[in-house]
Amino acid sequence: MIPGGGQPNMQQLLQQAQKMQQDLARAQQELAATEVDGQAGGGLVRATVTGSGELRGLLIDPKAVDPEDTETLADLIVAAVQAANDNAQQLQQAKLGPLAQGMGGMPGLGF
Repeated sequence: MIPGGGQPNMQQLLQQAQKMQQDLARAQQELAATEVDGQAGGGLVRATVTGSGELRGLLIDPKAVDPEDTETLADLIVAAVQAANDNAQQLQQAKLGPLAQGMGGMPGLGF
């Protein structure tokens, strides 16, 4: 409900919704173009993902490769990818969080 009991201005609401949609699309494009890293084993394994979570690269230091112990290498890879994904999620919250909060300010839509 709008304070004072008036009816929402539908044209204004539509404009706000369109602007928010454009802002969201722009933020999603920025996330897809931004890369973040994660590492494990003191930097022996590094993973690079986009802000939207797409794995783009994996670097493995030769010191991490022991043919007798592939389990440790696999664990390091998983940890590096997880760290990169955690960083991507933080980036998503930083970029998209303010847009989601803006939805709460749209009177008459019940957000």
